[in-house]
Amino acid sequence: MNLSRITLTWLLGFVVFGLLLHLFSPILLPFVTGLLVAYFLDPVVERLSRAKMNRSLATSLVLVFFFLCFGAGLVLLTPLVEAQLLDLARKLPDVMRVLQERLGSVLVRVSSELSPADLERLKGAVGGFAGDALKLAGGLLASIWSGGIALLNLISLIVITPIVAFYLLRDWDKILTTTKGWLPRQHGETIQALVNEADDMIAGFVRGMGLVCLILAAFYGVTLSLVGLEFGLVIGLFAGLLSFVPFVGAIGGFVVAVGMACAQFGDWQPIAIVAAIFVVGQIGEGNFLTPKLVGHRIQLHPVWIIFALLAGGVLLGFVGVLLAVPLAAVIGVLVRFGVHQYLKSPLYLGASSKPGEDGGP
Repeated sequence: MNLSRITLTWLLGFVVFGLLLHLFSPILLPFVTGLLVAYFLDPVVERLSRAKMNRSLATSLVLVFFFLCFGAGLVLLTPLVEAQLLDLARKLPDVMRVLQERLGSVLVRVSSELSPADLERLKGAVGGFAGDALKLAGGLLASIWSGGIALLNLISLIVITPIVAFYLLRDWDKILTTTKGWLPRQHGETIQALVNEADDMIAGFVRGMGLVCLILAAFYGVTLSLVGLEFGLVIGLFAGLLSFVPFVGAIGGFVVAVGMACAQFGDWQPIAIVAAIFVVGQIGEGNFLTPKLVGHRIQLHPVWIIFALLAGGVLLGFVGVLLAVPLAAVIGVLVRFGVHQYLKSPLYLGASSKPGEDGGP
């Protein structure tokens, strides 16, 4: 089989894989969630297995502890979050009115520096931004509901996810060994190196960024609540959990929290404290959390991550969002490998050139 046929075979395989993902996307959520849970917890099970504990027992203990903690968190936080969301929906018109009045007073101060036409454009831009933000939030909630949190999918999540996670965790080493045995003998080492590189990147995101998001969510939620900001828990949780999307969690949380503070507080000091909380959170994330928990394993450009998340959401809904970064990591590894091979090929070096000549690598 020549190189063109090998390439065509792999491309055909990727196309078929993508079509199957799209075809089965309505039922994939519990399986993808179970896979992510298993991937997240595998290092803990590996440590227990190396300590001579039976793999099945280690898997059972780790999953029971994980789901107990997760369930306890849901039981404690769900009533609080639900109450704040309902209260926010009820008070949102009043909040928008107060913000409009206070922004109006600010606009009056700067109106002397602006022409009437510029002032009208500024008012329209502020109103349009607020409307777009509300539409985006509503669309996101509707997408989550229709793509993953409908009643049937919720039941399947509760029932199927732990089962999938258990069997994947228990048989993880067997799955890896079997898959490694299927690799083409001629290119096995190269493929294994690419798999290891992709695994390192995915681990950095799923495990490292997962912990970073949880820590930031707890920090923002607790500190904003202690300051006395209305809906501080909800704003903080969403700002922290959305931190896996570059800039979205920090900037979105900052804008919403400061806007709520401007509507709630008449004094500038609480507003400054709310803003300072996000500054401290970003300093902590950039200088301590990300270097310690993630390191330099995620070699993905922020723009590529954002594009992958949006594309995954459009193609596969909520399942696509969950799979976006792992698939983006795999594509990134393959693209870098392809570029490296191209730079050593006659197509780049010239038909009569050899690697190492004419400035080639």
